[in-house]
Amino acid sequence: MKKYINQGSKDTRSGFGAGMTELGQKNENVVALCADLIGSLKFDDFKKNHPERFFQIGIAEANMIGIAAGLTIGGKIPFTGTFANFSTGRVYDQIRQSVAYSDKNVKICASHAGLTLGEDGATHQILEDIGLMKMLPGMTVINTCDYNQTKAATLALADHHGPAYLRFGRPVVPNFMPADEPFVIGKAIMLNEGTDVTIIATGHLVWEALVAAEALEAKGISAEVINIHTIKPLDEEAILKSVKKTGCVVTAEEHNIIGGLGESVSRTLVQNHLVPQEFVAVNDSFGESGTPDQLMEKYKLNNQAIVEAVERVIKRK
Repeated sequence: MKKYINQGSKDTRSGFGAGMTELGQKNENVVALCADLIGSLKFDDFKKNHPERFFQIGIAEANMIGIAAGLTIGGKIPFTGTFANFSTGRVYDQIRQSVAYSDKNVKICASHAGLTLGEDGATHQILEDIGLMKMLPGMTVINTCDYNQTKAATLALADHHGPAYLRFGRPVVPNFMPADEPFVIGKAIMLNEGTDVTIIATGHLVWEALVAAEALEAKGISAEVINIHTIKPLDEEAILKSVKKTGCVVTAEEHNIIGGLGESVSRTLVQNHLVPQEFVAVNDSFGESGTPDQLMEKYKLNNQAIVEAVERVIKRK
């Protein structure tokens, strides 16, 4: 297996911005809509280079979704951008009715997701957005792990027809996925082969899973690490192939334990091949103000928490 090394930490939202810049040059049907957060969503280059395809909607997220849905009728591919809390919770009715139910080709792109939003606190740290979006029929849900993967996912979504939700973040995090790594919607990526436990991680927890795997190796535990960037549709084939070999699984995500990746994996296991599972996730609570590192430690969303979860689940085999 290839060794995944931090190539230099970057924020995932800048990967989205780089993807939009490239799409602006490559695909004249791509349009961008923003709810008064151009700098935060890294829309600056797209706006500068393609002002006729950029729409500043202002703090009117429901209108933004409705306009995006309308633009698809003329063959445009709209990418909407605001914070994850406003991209989902604030406009859920508009997404359900105008995008999902109507099967419109809208790409809902959400920055500042999860606890790592940091000091802005619980009102902005949405931890239930994956659950909200994956419940919508026909909605593709993607949660990327680093700058390179976020850029690749942004590019891939332009070629994918149908409603989609792309979730990424604010903080600077390790950038370890190769820039040329193929991004196939719905296909997991094997990062580390192992025999004793399967660690299935998404978003910012993917790097923490790799760090945990190294720590576990030092303890004599062989951990298989899978990067699940697409939560819906879920790559059940990759999950089942791994757990049939290892006999137990730990899921890791920066999301509420209810409604996230872990529950999707549990459903797959219950229906196909039941094995012990442990969850690394926020335990049914809101967040609070603090630095990303402080919050990830307090809410047990780091590599040490993954190691402890692995040790628990192995005892249940």
